Amino acid sequence: MMANHVAEGAREAGAETDVFTASEFSADRMDSYDGIAFGCPSMGAEQLEETEFEPMFSDCSSKLNGKKIALFGSYGWGDGEWMRDWEADCRNKGAVMASDFVICNGEPDADAKEACRNLGKALA
Repeated sequence: MMANHVAEGAREAGAETDVFTASEFSADRMDSYDGIAFGCPSMGAEQLEETEFEPMFSDCSSKLNGKKIALFGSYGWGDGEWMRDWEADCRNKGAVMASDFVICNGEPDADAKEACRNLGKALA
């Protein structure tokens, strides 16, 4: 749901968008895009989802240097530490953050949906 709102915002700003699941995306696709929004829920002890997303993102990490990206996700507990850690990791790998990350507790409400659209606009 959040990814679709990010894509909607990017399209509103004039960008062409594609939305992929983690299993559909890989580092090989990164060179085809000027900017990429990565979205993931927190799992367990405030960490990235480890079955599909984390392996895909680890594969993409080597291509983050100089790449414009945006981060978003949801959580069910904690205070968002996983997102702060994820953003710091991306910055340390040279990613250019398009905007502040967007997180929401549970399903996105109207404010989170608008924040996702704004994230997409910033990425565009």
